[in-house]
Amino acid sequence: MYKAPVDEIAFTLKHVAGMAGALESGALGDLGEDLVDAILSEAGRFATEEVAPLGDVGDRQGSRLVDGKVQTPDGWRDLYHNWIGGGWNGLTAPDEFGGQNLPHMLHVAAMEMWNAGSMAFALGPTLTMGAVDALEKHGSAALKATYLPKMVSGEWTGTMNLTEPHAGSDLGVLKTRAERRDDGSYRIFGQKIFITWGEHDFTDNIVHLVLARLPDAPAGTKGISLFLVPKFLVNDDGSLGERNDLFCHSLEHKLGIHGSPTCTMIYGDGKFGAEKGAIGYLIGEENRGLACMFTMMNNARLAVGMQGVAIADAATQKAIAFAKERTQGKAPGWAGQGMSPIIEHPDVARMLLTMKSLTQGSRAIAYACAHAVDMGHADGAKATYWQERSSLLTPIAKSFATDAGVDVASLGIQVHGGMGFIEETGAARYLRDARIAPIYEGTNGIQAIDLVTRKLPLSGGEHVRGFVAELREIASAVSASNREGFGATAARLDAALDDLSDATEWLLAAVSAGKLSEALAGATAYQRLFGLALTGAYLAKGGLAEASDGKDEQRIALSRFAAENMLAETSALKDRVVTGADSLAAARAVLG
Repeated sequence: MYKAPVDEIAFTLKHVAGMAGALESGALGDLGEDLVDAILSEAGRFATEEVAPLGDVGDRQGSRLVDGKVQTPDGWRDLYHNWIGGGWNGLTAPDEFGGQNLPHMLHVAAMEMWNAGSMAFALGPTLTMGAVDALEKHGSAALKATYLPKMVSGEWTGTMNLTEPHAGSDLGVLKTRAERRDDGSYRIFGQKIFITWGEHDFTDNIVHLVLARLPDAPAGTKGISLFLVPKFLVNDDGSLGERNDLFCHSLEHKLGIHGSPTCTMIYGDGKFGAEKGAIGYLIGEENRGLACMFTMMNNARLAVGMQGVAIADAATQKAIAFAKERTQGKAPGWAGQGMSPIIEHPDVARMLLTMKSLTQGSRAIAYACAHAVDMGHADGAKATYWQERSSLLTPIAKSFATDAGVDVASLGIQVHGGMGFIEETGAARYLRDARIAPIYEGTNGIQAIDLVTRKLPLSGGEHVRGFVAELREIASAVSASNREGFGATAARLDAALDDLSDATEWLLAAVSAGKLSEALAGATAYQRLFGLALTGAYLAKGGLAEASDGKDEQRIALSRFAAENMLAETSALKDRVVTGADSLAAARAVLG
């Protein structure tokens, strides 16, 4: 059973991602370390004792559509109400609407633990938090006053409705339409697919954020508007009124996250109400909806990265526990009675340490991104610096962590052997759940495009160059420490950062010269190269920190393992970035 690693999460937040310095400088207001520790401890308790025990229930039962209503797994409705009763829904929300206005770093740390307990359950609240952020930043005063207090409390939930059957990731071809009405409202008509928690039995009302196109809108993404479309209309006194003209047509039958209802939503076909059309209210400006939705999507991308971290940690815990108990053969040097636990076999230990390295590296990357988000609220040049840092790290945090979640969950099955392929052990569930994360909220290939074409050129490439220079300081500190336990960490990390720098300069030059095909051919390889280099650097930074938990040598040993066993891949990845385009172009004919 999953147990939230509260101490390791707190250590990574404070000593690797930057929270300790932010607390000391006052950048996080009057937030103190004692409150941070108390919040993490309670979030960990809730994830361990209340969420995790229902994770398998949700996987086995799934959500069901019965007579037009979604029934969630046994115990989940009560779990949700216990969750909102603890105030978790409003961690980062503005205090004027009932939120706690806490740093994003605390939010993502708690989110990791909830997702490790049950990714399918945590998806619902995650989307509500994103909808709160989008509405708070772009909604009118009237919309915020009507909807935010109950969304912040969790009394109502939120969704985002983006894609359609023909569209996929190309939102410029959306067909859902909106019609203006004289009273300032709009009528929405269309179909949306893959709508996570689009219908459920947790709350009385669900607030949908829906992308749609006005009749006179420009073509493409410049003609998309964003609308708030509630399941039930809201009366002037705040009570619920008539049912809006929208409904869940069907639920998708998915590989994983079975407890999470993934809905096909129908808007405006006349099923409810006196006239056809779901009543919606404009968020932001007409034809500027994608910019508003990106507020929610950017938060969601980091949240999805946390799902990768969460699955990786849960899978690692399960695999280590199994490897300590399962006996088979005799490992080299085994002096005990009978067969040795499989954790004593070198190849099993290699797999487990790879899992642990990817998990802790991904966690550090995601937390560093959240730290940059928090620090981006500063004034002046500091704000610009941190906003560029969060922009740079977001696609890496989303992609590297979710790829790691899949890889680690797959390794977890391998550690279990044949028993991992049997559903009863629970190892397979992690791989099934993890597999969606590299796909949704912008596939990892789209993240690579974003990283190379939009994020690397920030400040003319100077921000990424400065970041690499900061990472080199970690390698120098490892070398200067003279700690024998680090082995060849400094040299391997320096080499990986050389690869990162060379690949970065090549891509910056290619993008600047308009050679997009050449640059994008290596974008995914570059994205992984960056993630591996960050993993090596952040694990080394953790090893350098003077920790009070007595695990310094363990962190140094893991840092060395990652550096000496994983970082050599960066050389091959750099080669793919710099030389791979020609072979890709030449081989296209093979695809027919």
